[in-house]
Amino acid sequence: MAAPNFETLAYDLTDGVATITLNRPDKLNAFNTQMMKDLIAAFDVTDADDAVKAVIVTGAGRGFCAGADLSSGGETFNYDARGGEDKAARQQDGVHRDGGGLVSLRIYDSLKPVIGAINGPAVGVGVTMQLPMDIRLASTEARFGLVFARRGLNPEAASSWFLPRLVGVQTALEWCYTGRVFPAQEAFEKGLVRSLHAPDELLPAARALAREIVDNTAPVSIALTRQLIWRMAGASHPMEAHRADSRGIQQRGKMADAREGVTSFLEKRPAAFPDKVSSDLPNIWDHWTAPTFK
Repeated sequence: MAAPNFETLAYDLTDGVATITLNRPDKLNAFNTQMMKDLIAAFDVTDADDAVKAVIVTGAGRGFCAGADLSSGGETFNYDARGGEDKAARQQDGVHRDGGGLVSLRIYDSLKPVIGAINGPAVGVGVTMQLPMDIRLASTEARFGLVFARRGLNPEAASSWFLPRLVGVQTALEWCYTGRVFPAQEAFEKGLVRSLHAPDELLPAARALAREIVDNTAPVSIALTRQLIWRMAGASHPMEAHRADSRGIQQRGKMADAREGVTSFLEKRPAAFPDKVSSDLPNIWDHWTAPTFK
């Protein structure tokens, strides 16, 4: 598959690991309509390409993402007044959709594991877009801020669903109530990020984690595992998980990956899993697609 070109992102695929880099360094990678569209398109690319086994998201320059681009001043979030493509890109079926939420939901639906490498300041949507990523690593120089109440806004990007599940209700409310910017150490202590790294060691650590996944696991199994863990976070009863994973075990047990996984283990050799996410992903859900937004 040809390497895609994006206006606000850099994209690299090396040895099964796709790296998506937010690439507006002169603006601290501030989020705008084009970045929203590019991120959604980038995850369409990674899902469709069987050569991609894991995804890393990071930022160019000294920041991860400074939040929304505020160059429109006081009308930044007034999309009715701004009109044009800024408004049109957020309309679906006549309903206004939050741009950060469109990105978060696209990441949530990813069929590939997503690792955040948070290299610097992350504020507003710069934090909330991280929440549906599976594992977040941060530079010791990173800072985080859920500053919405300080801007006269409410939390967005479906963060009211994701954030309490990651750090608990009390911490989520404190961070959102105060809107303060807090250091990477606090993000680590509260469970927002998995580990802290010196700036020049962050991407190598993220790539090492990605390699652990890519080199040892079946991509179709990873796609199912990702959806099971995320979807069951909102399940009302463990029976929902039992039904889904029972279907998965039944279907995956008949497929070539399971035969290869067991045979390679018994033969004490690395596995070469043949099944592909693009063509061999079984439907273990009553409804595979997300519910229609209303």
